[in-house]
Amino acid sequence: MALPDFLLLGAPKCGTSALHAALTRHPDLFLSEPKEPKFFLTDGPPPTSGGGPGDVPTWGEHVWRRADYEALFDAAPPGTLRGESTTFYLYDRDAQRRIAKLLPDARLIAVLRDPVERAHSNWAHLRGAELEAEPDFLRALDAEPVRIAAGWAHFWHYAALGRYGEQLDDLFALVPREQVLLLRYRDLRDRPVATVDAACRFLGVATGRVDGVPRHNVRPDVSGRTAGPTTAQRAAALPRFAADVARVAEITGWELDDWAR
Repeated sequence: MALPDFLLLGAPKCGTSALHAALTRHPDLFLSEPKEPKFFLTDGPPPTSGGGPGDVPTWGEHVWRRADYEALFDAAPPGTLRGESTTFYLYDRDAQRRIAKLLPDARLIAVLRDPVERAHSNWAHLRGAELEAEPDFLRALDAEPVRIAAGWAHFWHYAALGRYGEQLDDLFALVPREQVLLLRYRDLRDRPVATVDAACRFLGVATGRVDGVPRHNVRPDVSGRTAGPTTAQRAAALPRFAADVARVAEITGWELDDWAR
């Protein structure tokens, strides 16, 4: 049986692609191709209709059959640790439960980013892909509850995806805290080698084997696609996250004044 030993599980637009690309360079790690098989997001085939713009083709990318999922890891050299990186696993509570049931001993890594910056980057990504019709970031946030009720896929959940405290509370009810490593986006951006080494120590493989994050991953996934929200946009968006930022600070012990202002 070839199942992963570890998962990079969230959140989107937080540098997970950069971390995935860096870890593929480690000789004792094997990461899946595709990077995001999305196996734990459904129990059976994904939807074939509905959702928001572009959702149906994305759902069609799911590797949802267990035999196909296991086959992604068949080529792992003996003795290596197997992993994959689906950024919605932290947000999706059903995925959390499926992971805890099938992979009770798996190591889980999540990179967390300032939630306003993350939401804006998410919105800008879909604008750039010509899928997001709303040209105003704040109005797109206001539209989120209606879109969620209509069944739009997770990537449209700009604010909800960034409420990491709620997600972590649910995750820690399912898996031991010591099986989860939380990393800061800014550390991956500013201290990539040290951050990758922290992930390697957590996984139990040698440090000093990866010399950085590939530039083509750093550019879109760590530096961001746009200049970010304006001061006014940030001030208007912050109340959506204030209580949750406090919870993340409590869980992690991180100083998060930069997230809260």
